[in-house]
Amino acid sequence: MRDGKVGFAVVGCGVIAPFHTKAIDIGGKSTLVALCDIEKPKAEKLSAESGNVPVYTDYREMLDREADVDCVCVCTPSGIHWEVACAAAEAGRHVLSEKPLDITREHMDAMIESCRRAKVKLGCIFQRRTYRASKTVKRLLEEGRIGKLVLCDNHQKYYRSPAYYKSAGWRGTWEMDGGGALMNQGVHGIDLTIYLMGDVESVFAYAGHLVRDIEVEDTCVAVLRYANGAMGTLIGTTSVTPGRTCRHEIHGENGTIVLTDHGIEAVMVAKQRAGKAEPLDPSDYADPAEEPEAGDAAGDPKSISNYGHIVQIADMCEAVVQDREPMVSGEEARRSVDLILAIYESARTGKDVEVRRR
Repeated sequence: MRDGKVGFAVVGCGVIAPFHTKAIDIGGKSTLVALCDIEKPKAEKLSAESGNVPVYTDYREMLDREADVDCVCVCTPSGIHWEVACAAAEAGRHVLSEKPLDITREHMDAMIESCRRAKVKLGCIFQRRTYRASKTVKRLLEEGRIGKLVLCDNHQKYYRSPAYYKSAGWRGTWEMDGGGALMNQGVHGIDLTIYLMGDVESVFAYAGHLVRDIEVEDTCVAVLRYANGAMGTLIGTTSVTPGRTCRHEIHGENGTIVLTDHGIEAVMVAKQRAGKAEPLDPSDYADPAEEPEAGDAAGDPKSISNYGHIVQIADMCEAVVQDREPMVSGEEARRSVDLILAIYESARTGKDVEVRRR
């Protein structure tokens, strides 16, 4: 640590990297030490905007030379998250990966085991968990405010242009993106679904590329059966025009909660008899603390708030100093990918598929 601050390096200087560097800069317990990208001009540009920290094209060289790196933010294409994470762990550095943790079970296993063996922390960015509205809904469900859970519908109807997929060679490929509308865009909403509803037992799905000229899916519809007995649907696309906000409609035997990227849209609870639900007074559940808008990436991947990254970078610093798990550990982060992989298997086989767990 340098001057009592956790030193961070960012590997991969594409679209998401500035969210990390700004969060590191804002945090009182973090400092940016180095940047790395195989395309040096990208790293140099970001460095010029971030205090002119040292720039590398080889993350292994960076790990060898920069002793002040305590934690590595992995912002590379998804298919090589595991390579960077394992190298960082072997070098004794903590790891904070962008979503998804990785795109295969084997690679996630390797990341988790490497960090465990090296006794370093492994965290993953899932910023929707940090939003006040998400935490409020989580609390309402844990308190049983809408009774036994019956249904959860998760709609993630995004728009991504042909130019978006052509902007980087790895986008829309099985090898490096690991999937499409679900593995890249939808994984955030899927993680939030699991955070709120718990594990999914099995899935049946249809998926394909109906509009975009890509290897992976731009449209998917799945039916889910949860471990708690509830059922639900999942719609994930990048093929609709215009994109719509991510939306969760959660129904219990005693009420309904609607959550979107813009906050809690409705909380309806039956006070006397079923079928006569009324809006809950916001003072009964709302947290008055101020929080920036979550943003809406339905049509533009850059249109998100930096709030979640700030929270998770700060949490990672505390996890390192206090020797505890990050708010979204590697084991926790893999749950969304395990579900997505089961959905893909169902779409390929035309069968109901159980969700594997480690």
